[in-house]
Amino acid sequence: MSTQDIAATAAQLVVEEGLEYGPAKRRAVRQLKLPERTTPLPDNDELEAAVREYLDLFCADTQPAELLALRRLALVWMERLAEFRPHLSGAVWHGTATKLSDIYLQLFCDDEKSLEIKLIDQGVRYQPRTARGLHGDSVDVLGIHAMCQPLGIFVGLHLLVNDRDAVRGALRKDAKNRSPRGDLAAVRLLLSTFKDN
Repeated sequence: MSTQDIAATAAQLVVEEGLEYGPAKRRAVRQLKLPERTTPLPDNDELEAAVREYLDLFCADTQPAELLALRRLALVWMERLAEFRPHLSGAVWHGTATKLSDIYLQLFCDDEKSLEIKLIDQGVRYQPRTARGLHGDSVDVLGIHAMCQPLGIFVGLHLLVNDRDAVRGALRKDAKNRSPRGDLAAVRLLLSTFKDN
């Protein structure tokens, strides 16, 4: 069985269940009854291509509106947290998000506690945890359940708190010459391209 088969199965899990790429690949291997330790996995580019293909085939009538709603919600939060230099990343930035996708904002500030104080002052409840940051180091993450009115659901919003200097290299293009994340201006530009805007 090829990595394309694994990518196709993982893509369905990403779209239909909202799994992140890593867990989707591992579950696809188990679902296909392949040896977990020795089976070569598709890379993220191959999986992203499979996700886009799946979306085109099965979700073309719903996904664009869901993506638009998530990008608009991301923009609201980016404007709310503008002082922390927010950058949108993940599926919402790349255009593969559905209503099951979470929103990931990379924030850059000198004092991570200032973000917590701002959220507390605004009456926003959050769950703290840690995750791997932009440069492989551990960063604080504040998780929020944000209401997305157009979709009628709560969406996971993850605020990854990076050191202010970590913004250097954050916009370095990938192998396909795409930026891995976008700042406020870039997200506004993305939204301006939607026809019903």
